[in-house]
Amino acid sequence: MRVTKSARIIAGTALLALGLAACGSQSSTGDGTASADRPVRMELGEPQKLFYPGDTTESEGSEVLAAVFAPLVSYDENKQVVDDVAESIKTTDNKVWTIKLKPGYTWHNGDPLTAQNYVDAWNYAANQDNAQSANGFFSRIEGWADLNPGEGKPVSAEGMKGLQVVDDTTFKVTLSQPFSQFKTMLGYTAFYPLPKVAFGDDGKITDTYAKQPIGQGYFKFDKPYNKGTDQTINLTRYDAFPGEKPKFDKLQFKLYSSSETAFNDLRAGNLDIHDSLPPSAVASAKAELGERYIDQADAGVGYIGFPLQYNKLYSDVRVREAISMAIDRKTIAETVFSGTRAPADDFINPLLDGYRAGACAVCTYDPAKAKAQYAAANGPKTLELGYNSDGPHKEWIEAVANNLRANLGVDVQVKPFEKFASILDELDKKTYGGMFRMGWAIDYPSAENYLTPIFSTVAIKTGSNYAGWSNKEFDDLLAKGDTAPTQEEGLKFYQQADDILIKELPYVPVYFYRTNAAFSQHVKGVKINLLNQVEWINVEKVD
Repeated sequence: MRVTKSARIIAGTALLALGLAACGSQSSTGDGTASADRPVRMELGEPQKLFYPGDTTESEGSEVLAAVFAPLVSYDENKQVVDDVAESIKTTDNKVWTIKLKPGYTWHNGDPLTAQNYVDAWNYAANQDNAQSANGFFSRIEGWADLNPGEGKPVSAEGMKGLQVVDDTTFKVTLSQPFSQFKTMLGYTAFYPLPKVAFGDDGKITDTYAKQPIGQGYFKFDKPYNKGTDQTINLTRYDAFPGEKPKFDKLQFKLYSSSETAFNDLRAGNLDIHDSLPPSAVASAKAELGERYIDQADAGVGYIGFPLQYNKLYSDVRVREAISMAIDRKTIAETVFSGTRAPADDFINPLLDGYRAGACAVCTYDPAKAKAQYAAANGPKTLELGYNSDGPHKEWIEAVANNLRANLGVDVQVKPFEKFASILDELDKKTYGGMFRMGWAIDYPSAENYLTPIFSTVAIKTGSNYAGWSNKEFDDLLAKGDTAPTQEEGLKFYQQADDILIKELPYVPVYFYRTNAAFSQHVKGVKINLLNQVEWINVEKVD
């Protein structure tokens, strides 16, 4: 999964009286680099971790890895799967899949890409001893259970028996049960391969590799990335990449803790791409930037989550329902977001098959019912709501807090975390007990992707189930959807699982996203894809 740092919002509001100053013309100091040598520069929040593909499940690290690695499959504008590094992915029964690689791909150190590189990477990510956060994505492969016997139990298997190398460019994947959407998953970060040099003598991925990963994609790292001190991540085009290559040589990710500062830099020409415009800056962005302003549909969902596993304050579903009914989604979408959001009424985004308008009845604003139900459930008198301040969330989180104060008669304390990585770390460690802002950018175009990685039981330890919520009926319906003979038949079971989420509300869906981004006068052709990642092949410098 890719939990997302930013809400990509495009406007603030005086109505909420939040006291944000309008964006000025200040900017970070330019580097003085000559135009010909200047890289294409993109805004990024600090990645949560170093660059382990199987342990990168958030948007910032995924953006970097997408520039360095090439996926087995990608997705076209119609959300259809397109073979990428894979020459073919075939099955006759949705259980045994044969994957053949295109010729010509090499690692950035010159070694050839082989089928064994995929088998090694997937076995590593699936092994509980390696504590990779994307472990659960491999749970459908036969033999995954042998690598995950449970906490305190030793792993005896060397790898998943469902992975078999046929030859240098072909490998076979046997699933424990048929899964019609297996090919659709394979564009996700977790399924990238790893070169032999990634592993040390102990079989672990080395810190040296994680700081300067060697990929087989468009760009290669110039030097190791030192997390916590480096403010840029510098890449150079890999000219041995087969097929079409980016039209520029250098790419730089600039790390920001303030979206406003990043936007100021873009206006001053010191930044080229910003994919999460701040509300204080973009009320006039469209008029100021013209065709360099991007506003497009997005498959993401914005939530308020509850740490159900370790904070009993939220254990009564009536409390969670009351909180949901107390949120004025329509006003937040129209006023805070200036109409660039839609009130969420399902856990599945409208861009994907499976969405049902009005599915979530308790997502409808009803302050009177919310107050009465909250009182009847003896809801807590004080609530805390956390969010990451390196993304533009302050306005809408404050709006939610104001709704809860006014409609439930409670004290709401808003807690900002300086970095997205910080709140994720505390949620991982189960040390933050308040409600929390969360966002979801899809990993692959399927209704299942809104369900399994965030809410399944297996995702508590090997995924992104930060609520710690578990429901056997939900898990069983996911399994039925997975094993249905076609995606269309599976969708019926996924919608039934969605109904359980709506009934239980481990998270409260608040809005459906739009992408609101901008680029400088120094570049053109900027396009952001379905996964909310820049399509580097389309970008050109203008100098």
